[in-house]
Formats: sequence, structure tokens, C-alpha cells
Amino acid sequence: MKSHQMPEQVVFWKWITPKMLGLVTQTSVYHWSIEGDSEPVKMFDRTANLANNQIINYRCDPAEKWLCVIGIAPGSPEDELKGTRGFGESGGHNLSKEICNSFLWISSAVKLLKHMRPHLLHSKFQEMRILPLLFLLQQNLLMLDRLHQSYMLLSSVPSQEDHLFTKKQADLFFPPDFGDDFPVAMQISHKYSLIYVITKLGLLFVYDLDTATAVYRNRISPDPIFLTAEASSVGGFYAINRRGQVLLATVNEATIVPFVSGQLNNLELAVNLAKRGNLPGAENLVVQRFQELFAQTKYKEAAELAAESPQGILRTPDTSVPVQAGQTPPLLQYFGTLLTRGKLNAFESLELSRLVVNQNKKNLLENWLAEDKLECSEELGDLVKTVDNDLALKIYIKARATPKVVAAFAERREFDKILIYSKQVGYTPDYLFLLQTILRSDPQGAVNFALMMSQMEGGCPVDYNTITDLFLQRNLIREATAFLLDVLKPNLPEHAFLQTKVLEINLVTFPNVADAILANGMFSHYDRPRVAQLCEKAGLYVRALQHYTELPDIKRVIVNTHAIEPQSLVEFFGTLSREWALECMKDLLLVNLRGNLQIIVQVAKEYCEQLGVDACIKLFEQFKSYEGLYFFLGSYLSSSEDPDIHFKYIEAAAKTGQIKERSYLMHDHSSMFCDRFGFVPDLTHYLYSNNMLRYIEGYVQKVNPGNAPLVVGQLLDDECPEDFIKGLILSVRSLLPVEPLVEECEKRNRLRLLTQFLEHLVSEGSQDVHVHNALGKIIIDSNNNPEHFLTTNPYYDSRVVGKYCEKRDPTLAVVAYRRGQCDDELINVTNKNSLFKLQARYVVERMDGDMWEKVLNPENEFRRQLIDQVVSTALPESKSPEQVSAAVKAFMTADLPHELIELLEKIVLQNSAFSGNFNLQNLLILTAIKADPSRVMDYINRLDNFDGPAVGDVAVEAQLYEEAFAIFKKFNLNVQAVNVLLDNIRSIDRAVEFAFRVEEDAVWSQVAKAQLKEGLVSEAIESFIRADDATQFLDVIRAAEDADVYHDLVKYLLMVREKTKEPKVDSELIYAYAKIDRLGEIEEFILMPNVANLPNVGDRLYDEALYEAAKIIYAFTSNWAKLAVTLVKLKQFQGAVDAARKANSSKTWKEVCFACVDAEEFRLAQICGLNIIIQVDDLEEVSEYYQNRGCFNELISLMESGLGLERAHMGIFTELGVLYARYRHEKLMEHIKLFSTRLNIPKLIRACDEQQHWKELTYLYIQYDEFDNAATTIMNHSPEAWDHMQFKDVAVKVANVELYYKAVHFYLEEHPDLINDLLNVLALRVDHTRVVDIMRKAGHLLLVKPYMVAVQSNNVTAVNEALNEIYVEEEDYDRLRESIDLHDSFDQIGLAQKIEKHELLEMRRVAAYIYKKSGRWKQSIALSKKDNLYKDAMETASQSGDRELAEGLLVYFIEQGKKECFASCLFVCYDLLRPDVVLELAWMNNMIDFAFPYLLQFIREYTGKVDELIKDKLEALSEEKAKEKEEKDIMAQQNMYAQLLPLALPAPPIHGMGGFAPPPPHMAGMGMQPPYGMPSMGSY
Repeated sequence: MKSHQMPEQVVFWKWITPKMLGLVTQTSVYHWSIEGDSEPVKMFDRTANLANNQIINYRCDPAEKWLCVIGIAPGSPEDELKGTRGFGESGGHNLSKEICNSFLWISSAVKLLKHMRPHLLHSKFQEMRILPLLFLLQQNLLMLDRLHQSYMLLSSVPSQEDHLFTKKQADLFFPPDFGDDFPVAMQISHKYSLIYVITKLGLLFVYDLDTATAVYRNRISPDPIFLTAEASSVGGFYAINRRGQVLLATVNEATIVPFVSGQLNNLELAVNLAKRGNLPGAENLVVQRFQELFAQTKYKEAAELAAESPQGILRTPDTSVPVQAGQTPPLLQYFGTLLTRGKLNAFESLELSRLVVNQNKKNLLENWLAEDKLECSEELGDLVKTVDNDLALKIYIKARATPKVVAAFAERREFDKILIYSKQVGYTPDYLFLLQTILRSDPQGAVNFALMMSQMEGGCPVDYNTITDLFLQRNLIREATAFLLDVLKPNLPEHAFLQTKVLEINLVTFPNVADAILANGMFSHYDRPRVAQLCEKAGLYVRALQHYTELPDIKRVIVNTHAIEPQSLVEFFGTLSREWALECMKDLLLVNLRGNLQIIVQVAKEYCEQLGVDACIKLFEQFKSYEGLYFFLGSYLSSSEDPDIHFKYIEAAAKTGQIKERSYLMHDHSSMFCDRFGFVPDLTHYLYSNNMLRYIEGYVQKVNPGNAPLVVGQLLDDECPEDFIKGLILSVRSLLPVEPLVEECEKRNRLRLLTQFLEHLVSEGSQDVHVHNALGKIIIDSNNNPEHFLTTNPYYDSRVVGKYCEKRDPTLAVVAYRRGQCDDELINVTNKNSLFKLQARYVVERMDGDMWEKVLNPENEFRRQLIDQVVSTALPESKSPEQVSAAVKAFMTADLPHELIELLEKIVLQNSAFSGNFNLQNLLILTAIKADPSRVMDYINRLDNFDGPAVGDVAVEAQLYEEAFAIFKKFNLNVQAVNVLLDNIRSIDRAVEFAFRVEEDAVWSQVAKAQLKEGLVSEAIESFIRADDATQFLDVIRAAEDADVYHDLVKYLLMVREKTKEPKVDSELIYAYAKIDRLGEIEEFILMPNVANLPNVGDRLYDEALYEAAKIIYAFTSNWAKLAVTLVKLKQFQGAVDAARKANSSKTWKEVCFACVDAEEFRLAQICGLNIIIQVDDLEEVSEYYQNRGCFNELISLMESGLGLERAHMGIFTELGVLYARYRHEKLMEHIKLFSTRLNIPKLIRACDEQQHWKELTYLYIQYDEFDNAATTIMNHSPEAWDHMQFKDVAVKVANVELYYKAVHFYLEEHPDLINDLLNVLALRVDHTRVVDIMRKAGHLLLVKPYMVAVQSNNVTAVNEALNEIYVEEEDYDRLRESIDLHDSFDQIGLAQKIEKHELLEMRRVAAYIYKKSGRWKQSIALSKKDNLYKDAMETASQSGDRELAEGLLVYFIEQGKKECFASCLFVCYDLLRPDVVLELAWMNNMIDFAFPYLLQFIREYTGKVDELIKDKLEALSEEKAKEKEEKDIMAQQNMYAQLLPLALPAPPIHGMGGFAPPPPHMAGMGMQPPYGMPSMGSY
């Protein structure tokens, strides 16, 4: 962002806009924009009434014209006596009118304020009517009425008539418990026009803004509120309380209006609230009022009510407006009033527009739409479309009736706007339908529309092929082609089909278009064979050849040479392979030899290298085309040396009648032979000797002009006339190589011969160097002003011409070499000819370091002569300082200092042109410094125009310190001079003396730095103060601290503070004050404006144990955390606790607490600890600290106090439990039971386990639902932990089944008398078999008899057998028999065998009973007979169902003479006995009388059975007869219907063809066929 150093301390700042800060200082108010580089701008000075106030707020209006500072100040002594400790002041300022006002603002936020009622002052502004004191736009101020010691709400509201403000007043009522409460903030809800007044203790008062009517009061926070802000989006406010909670309070829109109308019974306010806030709940009231107004013909008021009706309840189609004749229609009045109030809704806009359209007043609609008075809808657009399409389109657009907008654009043919609009609104129209619509009327427009679709983001919405088909369906070939050519430009593989399609349709209809497309080469993925065929059909044979890939196709097409351009055909041959090309050439010659010969010759010429010369010759010879052979070889002959080819060419020329060509060729062959093998001079001599000059000209001009120099040389040797030679040269001048020609003429000293030729080339603008070299040589030889040529001609080669001049005139050679800067050649020629003056002048003018190095090289024997000429002639003649400087530099480089000094003294000291030259004077002194230091001081005194600083630096480097000091002193470079004294001469005393003499700040600064470097800190600080230098404060601070000279450092830092505002300076000044124990100055300093980094200073003082000073810093910066720690170091524990309370930091609380513990200040430690232990993370650390120091009781007291804290958490309760477990066992159980829900039970379990508190541990396990551990603990530590009732409750909840049986063992060993009680509880969970086994093994089975009796109902084998065993032992046969009857899961046979020999009869009877139940009838009967239990034997035999056993028992009774038993057995075994056997036994044993009852019963039974059979037979016969009668009736009825049937029936269906077959013969009379598998029904 940015920063700024304020001139005075800022006491309050606030963001007044998102980009503007409001800064309040002790005397003024500033605005500071964070944008740009602007500094804070002073707005106004604070008023006098705010002098001793604490500023708590600053407000301004949006225009920043009305500004207000709000503060609070302590009250006067009189106010103290009245119970008021302070009041608020506010200062206002109007920037436009420069008005300043002050007024009482707010009471002090203290609890001593009593018997006071809040007053509230509010102003609602309209335009510029603003009360003088209430200038905060749409804001409010709390005002204190000093006279009446009360608060009131003052609301200034404009009246309806004159718009003047009227004052409303209402009291704020506080509950009795809030007598000392007072307002601290007020916010306005612009959304609902309500005033929110918030008090310190969290009370909220809600008032109506217009009427100052109290609406609501409630407490919204139990903690004090100190800051509020508007929540404009929800019509409420945000508040922050002391706890740090951020609260949001606003109106409940659903209930406020019913609350005001019902609870407050204020219907008018309820309606106003509903209208202002658009709230529900007042519908009935508003509708009723609307109807009343209409009934009173107050249409304007009714319309205004409708316009303001909450949630638009009156602005619906259900609102009826009556019509009265003879008056202005109420509907128009209604709508007119609504228009003045705002915008109509959709229904109202439609109705009003219908009226206007019927009256043909379209201009009214346009005006209303322009003023945004109507809500656009699709229906409104449809209505307006009947009168104005353009206006309807605007309405459609505003109403977002996208389909209608698209249709309107299509009607207007503005197709581009369709795509733009659709993209803007995210609409996807039916592009295909649109395209079809456009095609019907505007084909070109359809093309443009399709192209626009193709460029849409995300790709074209309609397939390209579909679009193309639409064009082709209407035979729009050109349009389809234009579209495809545009969209297929990317030439993508996926467009292969479309590429083929566009070529195909054009090859069929417009071949020239297709040819242009193919020529353009824009497609490469189409179907080439298909296109080739179409090209051939269309007559585009070249395109067909380019696309065909098979030789037969190519041969078929290529013969159409009449329609193929020859050049295209020749180029096509270049794409064929050698074999295919020869095949095609044969076909062409075969089809039309003469017509195609020219093409074949051209192809052979063009591609002879690829095809092969022999193959081409063979082709022509095959068709005996010597003409073609002649033309072909004619073009190839010049590049061939093959005699066969030459022979064939001559032969072809002869056969075609080309005689002249043959003779010329023979001669030309001889010329070419000589030219090739280097016999040109011989050929020339031969031709010249035989006077064949024409052939010489022909050779030079036609055969090889490049050999013309050889021809000219030979002609000169043969003394040919110069005119012929000149003519020959001029005839080929542009092709003639000049260099060899000049060389030939120069060798023969005949250069003048070329004068005309060379001048002619120069006149033509030739820049050939050889031309100008030759011309220069001619001019030199003719002595025709050669110096002019050598100096002015820019084209000749200086080395060549200079070399040519060396022997003729060395001075001319020097001129030529000088012009070309040919240094080596010039030096050589001047040395050779002793032209040292020219050489010296050239070297000086040249100013080339390398050249100077070469000529001044000690190995140069002519160096002395050159130096003499340079000193005596060249340099005195020179007027260029650069040349002199270059020469001097060269002398220095060549290490010739003495010669250089001699030279420079002559130039500089002898009143030459360079006597005052700045550079030369510098050079002279520098050279003397290097070569002869003894002369330097003299030069310094005699010379004035030299670079003092630079020369001085060089002197320093050369260790000529006195000379350097003299130079700097001469040029008043005092800083450099003192630096020489300090750094080189190393004399601080001379430097101090020099500083006193010059009295310059910079000099003193350098001296101070040197003194500081040497450790003379006090002297350095004094020098810095004299220098008024604050730049080195960091080094000074560091050195002063090292030397411990803080008194001097304070002086220095006070000086530095006047120069700069550096946090380091102010910070070090405070530290220095602290080091010298000047604490008073520290307090004064920090109260003044400063930029010290107070937090860092405080930390530094603390680290260095300067605690008193650190305390001052921390107290001023409100760094309560550090202040608390500092006070701890000072053993001021009470103050440390107070500071820690303000810091409210866990770390600070801990530090103070631990210090108090160490100091045994346990009361203070407890205060700190209570603020620490509410933090879960710090609780354990505090506990460990106390315990490590043995403060167990104090720690327990701390934790017990913490239980009552509002923020007490589980950790405190848990830690106290742990402490009880360790140190106060007697309180542990009570603590656990009281706070079991707030304990960290696992942690406390571990503690109890470690301390072996088993009873408490068991209780905790039960509370934590760890019943397994609880049961284990009880059993392992039963002396302390066991309780029978508790254990029973735990036992039924354990999850580990093994614990059940462990509990059985436990009770068996320790509490056997209660084991049945336990087992009864566990009966549903234990394995009864295992329990019985346990008890059996223990030998105490009888002990659990009650348990087994209780669980025997489960019919468990082990339980049954154990109980049966007990019953046998106890001889309790009744229980045993009952057990056997009810529970059969046991070893019955084993039990029976065990008791069948029992001495007790009933036991043996039970054994027989068991045998009977087990089906062992014989054993049961035998056992009963043995014990004379005949009744049991008879019952057993009867139950067995075995006839033999029953009859055997009868025999036994007869044998035993037991006649009564015989008779009884007959009755008991009646169903099993056979009558014949019974009669036989009775008759044979004379027991008929005892058997007679049996016989009577038998006879009666069988008689009844016979009677039943007879009865059944008779019933069956009667049923049969009834059935036969029914069948007869059915047959008779069928015969009656048969008479009504037609005489002819349809033929029966053929078998296998479907239909119904006739019934079989035997079913003809039944009317139906029986189902498959059932027998036919016949007669009985």
C-alpha cells in the first residue's frame, strides 16, 4: 500500500469509504485516500470542546461535506457528586459553508450512571433542508440532556404540507435490573425505516423512524456490546460483544406486522411498516382501505395506496376498478397515479397499453417505454405488434421473449442479429428451420447465415452436409459451393466427404469452377479416384491425369492432346516415372505421330536426364522420326561430347535436308575442339595467317568470349592492326574479362591500346576495380595529372596502383597507399626512399595504435628518424588535439616516457597552440607521475587547466600522497583532500586541523568516520554532530553500544532525530535512555510524536533485564502480555495479574501463574489459573507445574474453583478427578457421581487404575459402558469392589461370554449362597449345559437345583439329567415323573435301567413308565407284571397298539386266574383284541361271563356300521336318479334349439387346416367332450 509520517499522533482512525481513511489527531481531522501517491488532506480543526475527549467515532456523509467527530470525556466534580462520571461531546463541520458546531453527545459508559433515561436524536434529511447540528446524512446521534438527566428519542420528520421538519419525542424505558445501563450505539434500517438503539448491557430498543413509536425491546446479548455496524442487505445491524461474538439482528419479516397490529394494536404503524418494507401481514387492512378509498371516489389516494401496497397485493388482476359514466374513467386516473409513483407491473402495463392502442396513441407507449414506466412482457409485445413492429421488437427484447425476438429478426432479414442475440441470452433456436425459411426468400442471405452458424462457438449447430443438401434441394449450386468453400478452408480429414461432394457437384454442373478449386489446391482429403473419373467426363484431362494413379487410366486420358495444353502436358510428364513416361510417349506417337511429335520432342528435351538420352533416341528411331531426332539432338548437342550423338545429329540433319547446318557444324566442331583443349592461340594464329578474320570474330563473339584476351594477345604478337583489335574488343566489350585482357596488354606494354575500351566502360558506369586499375596505370604512364586521379578516383585498388607507381614515382605510390590506408606498403616505400617526413605526417594523421606500435618498435631501424620528424614537423603542423593525443598515447604505449615528456613540455610549456589544452596538461602530469615523479609538484604549481580529481586519484595510486593532497587542495576538493590525509597519510590530527580550517560538513563527516573506525567513538560522535551528519547513525549506534558511551549517543541521536524520522533512531534513543537510567525522559519521549518501534524496543529492554524501562514501554503500547511478564520479573505480582487480565492471553496467564506459584503467591496464581484452565490445551500443563512443585492442595483448590466457571469444560472436571484419585481419595467417589456426565472417563479410569481405587474404577467402567472391564475389576478386587446388586446389573451387560462362567466360578468360590440369584439373572445368556458341567465338576450340583428347576423349561439334556439324578437321590418320584413328562431331552433308557431295580416301588413304576414312553412295551409290561401293577400293564398294552401284546396279556391273566383283570383288559384293549380270539379264550377257560360285556359292545358296534352302509347306499341311488332326470331335461332343451338351426350346416374342416372337429360319436348326445385323461361319462 503506502505510508506517511503524520506530524502529530493519530488518536483515532476509521475507514469512511472502501478507499478512504479518516484520521483524527489531537488537533485536526484528515482524509487519506489509499489510491495514488496523495498524502493525508486536512479537513478541519477539532473544536475546543473535544480537547480532553477520548475519540470513539468519526462519521461523514457520502458527499464528504458534513463531518462529525464524536468523543467522551470525564465529568466535572459536580457530575461526580450527581452520580455521573462523564459525558459525550461531538464536533461537526460543514465543508461547503465552513460551519463548525459542537453539542453534547453521549453519557459515559460506566456503571455509576443512575436515574437516567436515554435520549435519542435523529434527523431524516430531504434534499438540502438539513438541521444545523444534525448533519450526518441518514445517520443518528445519541444526545444527553444535561438538565433533566434523562434520555429521550428526538426524531425530526418533514410534514406533508410544507416539508419542514417537525420534532417527535419518545422515552427509552429500562427494566428495573438495568438501571445503570445506557445507550452505546444506534443504527438505522433504511430497508424498514426503523431505529435500533443498543445499550451497553445488550438491550435492544426498536423505534419507528417517522413517528418515534416504540416497536420492540429485548436483550440480545448477556455480555456488553461495544461495536455495531449496519447490515444494509438485511435491514438490521451487526454487533460485537465482549466475548468476541459477532451478532446479527434484524426484523422477522413474517411476524413484525402481525405483532404491531395485534400486540401493539397500532394498525396505522402496521400498514406503514408493511408498505415501507414490502412485508406480509397487512393484506386485509390494505384491501379494506383500498375499497374505502374507491367508495369515496378518492381514486388518486387509492392508486397511491395500490402503488405502495406491500408485496403488490393490490396490483393484481383481481383488483377491480369501477367505471362511471360521465367522468374521467377511474382506470385512467388509477394508472396515471401509478405512473407518477413508479413502474407498472406486467398486468397493469398490458391493460394500460390496450387502452392506449385503442385510442391510437402510440407515442405515449414510446415515451413510457423510454422512461421505463412499463414492464415488458410477451403479451404486451403481441399487442403492440399490431401497430408497430419495431416497438414490438424492443418490447420482446426487454421481456426476454426469445422465440418472438428471433422470429422478428427473421422477418426483418437481420439474420446476423439472430446469432448475436441468441448467444447473449443463451437461447438455442431451431437453426434448421431458420435456414429453410431464409432460403425461400434470400439464397445469398442463407449462405451468410450458414457461414455465421459455422463460426459459432462450440461448432456449427447444423451438420454441414445437411446445410449443403438444403441448398442442393433448391438447385442452388453456386450458393452451396460458396458455403462449402468457406467452411472447408481448414482442410481437415473429417471433411473428406464434403470435399468430394463440392468437387462432384461442380464437375457435373460447372467444370470451370471445379478446375479453379483444384488449381487452388485447398483440398487434399477428397476421393481422388472418383474426382479423376468426373474430371475425365467433364473434359478436364489435365486434372484427370493428376488424379489417376493407374497407368491404363493415364494412357487412356493422355491421348486427348487436342484438349490438353502442351505445356501442362509436358509438366505432367515430369511427375511420371521413367517407365510410365516412355510408355505414354509411345502411345502418343502411335496415335498421332505428326500431331504429337512437337510435344514428345519438348518432353524429351525437358526430361532427357531422367528419361535417358539413349532411350529418347531409341524412341524416335523406333518410329523413324528423324525430324524429331534432329530437333531433340539439336538442343542437346552443345552439352555433349559423344561422337555418336554428333553423328546421329548430322545424319538426322542430312535426312531432313538441313545441308547448311551440316557445314557450319563441321567448322564449329574444329573451333570447339581448340577451345576445349587450349589451342586458342594456335587457332588464332592459324586463322589470322590464313586471313580468316571473320572466323576469329565468330569464335570470339559466339563460341567463347571469355578467351578473347588470349586472342588479343596472339593478334598483338602477330602484329595485327590495332584498329581490328580495338574493333574486336569493342564488339564483345560487355562479355570481355577485363583483368586477363589488361594483363595480356601490359605484358606486351600495349596498355594504351585499351584506353578507348576502358573509357567506354567507365562512361557506362562500370565500377570494376580492374577497369579503374588499368585506366590509372595508363594515366600514370602518360603523366596526365596522375595525383588528381589517385586522390579522386574511389574505385581503383590502391595496392595494385601503388605497387605500379613505386618504381616510376615513389611520391605517387605514397599518395595511392595513403588513399587506401595501405600502412605496411606506405611504411616500406617511405623507409626505402627515406621519405620520413611523409611517413611521420601519415602516422600522425592515421592515429592508428597498431601502426604507431609498429613504427615505434625498437626493432625498427628507422625509429629515431621517424621520432625526430614527428617531434619537429608532424605534431607542430597538426592542429588536431586528437592526433596529438593519439601520438602521446603511442609514445606511452611504446614506453618512451622521456621522449614523451620532452615532446609535451615543448607543446604545453612553450606557448604553442596546445599550451592550455586540458588533455595535454593531464598527459604531461600523468607522464611525469609515471616517468619522473620529481617533476610532478612543479607541474602542479605551474599548470592550471588539468583534471584535478582524476589526476589526484592517479597520484594517490602512484603513492604520491602529498602531491595528491596539493592537487585536491588546489582545486578545493576538500573531501578528497581529507580522505588522502586519513586514508593514505593516516594522520587524523592533520585531518582534524584541516577540518577546522575549512569547516565543511562533508569534511567533518569523513573525519568522523575515520575516528569511528579507529575506535574514537566520543570524538567521532562530536565530529558527526559538527558535520550535522545523520547518515551513519547505524554505525554510530553500533560503535557507541560497543564502547558503552550512551551519554554521547543520546546527544547524537537527538541530532539525528532532527534530520530524519527513522524507527531505528527513536528506538535506539529509548534504549540509550534506559541504559543510563533516565526513565523520566523515556516517558516524556514516548508521549511525544515518534516513530520508534516500541514493541521491539520493549522486547530488547526485557531481554537485557532492563525491566523498569520495559515496563514503561509495554504499558504505553498496551502490550499487556509483555507487561505482565515484565512485572513478574520485578516481583510485582498483583500488577502482573492485572496486566495478564488485560492481555487475556493463555501464554501470558501461564507465565504469570507459574511465577506466582514459584513465589508462593497462590491466591494470585489461582486467579491466573482460572483463566488458563478454561483452555483445554493448557490445563494439563498447569496441573503438571503445580504437581511438580508439590502444591497439591493449591492445585485442587484451583480446580474446585474452576468447576463454577461459565466456560468450565470436561478437562477441568476430569483433572480434578485425577487429583482426587492421587491426593484425596475420600472425595473421589462423590466427585465421580456428581459429575459423571462431564468427565473424560477413559482418562480418569487410567488414574483410578494406577492408584488402585477399585470401587471407583468399577463405577467408572459402568458409566462408560465398559461392563466387561467392570465385571473383571469386581471379580479381581472383590474385597473393595464387589456389591451383589451392582454385580448382577453388570453381569447381564457384559459382551464377553466367558465372563459369565468366570462369574459362576467367582460366586462358587466366594459367595455360593448367592449363586442361584446370579444364575437366574444370567439364565438367558449362559449355556446351561456348561453351567451344569461346572457345578458337577465342583461337586456342588445340588447347590444350583433352584436354578436348574427354573431353566428346565428349556428342555436342556444336561439340566434334565442333573435334576432327574437329584430326584432319584432324593427319591422324589413325583417330581421325577413330572420332569419325565414335561421334559424328554435326557437319556431315558439309562434312567430307566438305573431305577428299574430301585428298592422303592414308585421308582420302579417310573422305570416302567419310561420304558412305555420309549416304546419298549414288552419291558414296561414285564416290569409292571413283576410288581403286580396290572393296570399299568393293560394301559401299556393298549397304548402299544400291538395285538400280540394285548392277547398275550389276556393269556397271562387267564394263566394267573385273574378273571377281573381279564375282563378289565378286554375293556382297556378293546380296539386291539380280535373277537374270535376273545371268545375262544373265554370259552376254553370258562370265562364267558367275564367276556360277555365285551361281546355286547362288539355286536352293537358292528350293527351300527352296517346301518351306516345301508344308509349311504340309498342316498347314492337317489342322487343317481336325480342326475339322470337332469340329463334328460337338458337333452330335451337341446332338441328344442336344434329346430331353429339352418337346414345346411357348413362343411366340416379338413384335418390339419384348423377349425373345430365334430364331436365323437359316443359324445353326440352329451353336448361336450370330456377333458384329456378323464373317462367318458356313461350310465350308472
